[in-house]
Amino acid sequence: MKPADLGLLRIPGLPTLSPDGSRAVVTVARPDLDEDEYVSQLWLVHIDGDEPPRQLTQGRSDAGPRFSPDGRFLAFVRKVKDGKPQLYVMPTDGGEPRQVTDHPLGAGPAQWRPDSGALAYCARVPEDGRYGTTEGVTPDKERPRRITTLEYRRDGVGFLTDRRPHVFVVDPFADEPEPVQVTAGDFDDSDVTWSPDGSLLAFISRRHENAELDMRSDVFVCRPDGSDLHRITDTTLDAGQPAYSPDGQTVFFVAEDLGPTGRDFAGRNRGLFAVPSDGSGKSRRLTDAEEFNSGDGTGRTVVTPDGVLFGNERRGSIELLRVPFDGGPVTSLLDGPRMVTAFDAAAGTVVATVADGGNAGELVALQDGKERVLTDFGAAMTAGADLFTPQELTATAPDGYPVHGWLVRPAGDGPHPVLLLIHGGPFSQYGWTLLDEAQVYAGAGYAVVMGNPRGSSGYGEVHGRAVRGDVGERSAADLLALLDRALQQPGLDADRVGVHGGSHGGFMTSWLVGHTDRFRAGISERAVNAIDSFTGSSDIGWFFGDEMYGADAEQQRRQSPLTYVDQINTPLLIVHSEQDWRCPVEQAQRLFVALKLRGVETELLLFPGEGHELSRSGLPSHRLARFDAILDWWSRHLH
Repeated sequence: MKPADLGLLRIPGLPTLSPDGSRAVVTVARPDLDEDEYVSQLWLVHIDGDEPPRQLTQGRSDAGPRFSPDGRFLAFVRKVKDGKPQLYVMPTDGGEPRQVTDHPLGAGPAQWRPDSGALAYCARVPEDGRYGTTEGVTPDKERPRRITTLEYRRDGVGFLTDRRPHVFVVDPFADEPEPVQVTAGDFDDSDVTWSPDGSLLAFISRRHENAELDMRSDVFVCRPDGSDLHRITDTTLDAGQPAYSPDGQTVFFVAEDLGPTGRDFAGRNRGLFAVPSDGSGKSRRLTDAEEFNSGDGTGRTVVTPDGVLFGNERRGSIELLRVPFDGGPVTSLLDGPRMVTAFDAAAGTVVATVADGGNAGELVALQDGKERVLTDFGAAMTAGADLFTPQELTATAPDGYPVHGWLVRPAGDGPHPVLLLIHGGPFSQYGWTLLDEAQVYAGAGYAVVMGNPRGSSGYGEVHGRAVRGDVGERSAADLLALLDRALQQPGLDADRVGVHGGSHGGFMTSWLVGHTDRFRAGISERAVNAIDSFTGSSDIGWFFGDEMYGADAEQQRRQSPLTYVDQINTPLLIVHSEQDWRCPVEQAQRLFVALKLRGVETELLLFPGEGHELSRSGLPSHRLARFDAILDWWSRHLH
């Protein structure tokens, strides 16, 4: 795989299933290298396979499909060029989509009322005079922002407190649809859903006292006109994705326990919970806190007559489970070395988007315990690029702890130069999916070692929380053990090894080159390098710094890679985005200046207009330029 082969990627996303279980519609996205943008369209897939999948919509940015409960209509979100995403509705038997919203900042995905007569969704409401709501007032002429809360901006989104998201309801079949705003106030509302009889809405909000000082959120319920608004959870969890049981007596949701402070997030598994819908009882956790962690991208909780579907991270995979309503033993529906990234269910059928080590995803149907692959979206990539199958590795850290990972070998006998690739988070996981990073580097002749050291998700909560307060040392021991295990394989050159990571992986790259000289060169991307300034400058720094690294200033200093800059002699490429609010650009600048002043070979590659997610969702042209720079760096230092 070469960088330009990004254009061959076809990435299926969220599927929706018709009420009778006969048809699915799924979002399929791809980078358009010629237009330098991402294109996403909806595809229709017949479950019985009698007709081939076909493209259903012609928009350039269509996503978030939802069948109406009567099966006659499809709601989705469309973004037109230079516009904001708005809700559209189209007949499922053919016809043109009809726009039903026109919010100045766009609308999110919708949920149908059970009678198919209305849509509920969330949309940001801008303050008057901001974001183009007043003619002639451009962003540089807006009045100053008065900031009074800790959480006031978010990477990839922007400022928050002057454009709160609220719940809306709209009749999409009215001659002139007029959305009705259901909630209001200085709160963020999200994840709205309907009760089975359509008389109530459940949604997520943070409305408790001192909400700015913690990360807790609650499930709220109200009538569609906004009346009878009340909370049904007890403000002890970070809740999301509510969904009613078939009888309407229970609300299921995903959440994590944030401890007494409401900020103890690090390494916490996100599980499935249930609470009486009338608020008469406490929430119950239905999945074991140590073993199960929600890791799919469905974005909503899917309830079936037999239980609740749950995408669980496990050792680099995401398995699809069915959890009984009472929280009893789970049933595995889809498992093995692959990732179930999104799913839906209806009429005894389950559809899921499933990726593996050589494929970015296909739509799979599950009926009567039998599994069938319905699509071949990966055909273009398979035909146009040579892909390498990840080889599983296990290693043992110096303290006897097991470490799990993969080796992606290039073609030929070698000896091959080696890259240690480190993921972000740290509470995330590498796994069984087509990772463009590993494939491009292997395609260029590098053997790629990647794994899930302590701090990663998918191996239990104890594993995830093991690095708190000592991130660098504990992660480094596992990573180096995995690297040493890989270097025992034939055809790998132990004298030509580089280290490379982004976000937390960038932190660990900066850390490793400051604690060992075994790497020929390194690439540190969008990293935390100095915890003291990160705490105040990052959008998440106000809680992340203390909870991950400890509140003690000396402890934070010891864990900051910048503290050890005098020990860095390894050539280092520093990659960052100018609009990164997660790990602000000063983190890169401070490391770059310190290394330059010491005479260490270093370069700073800055991307304009990009945020923290450059490598995954930045402009296609920027992603190609990034790959070109990375391959150039490795060619200079590992050949």
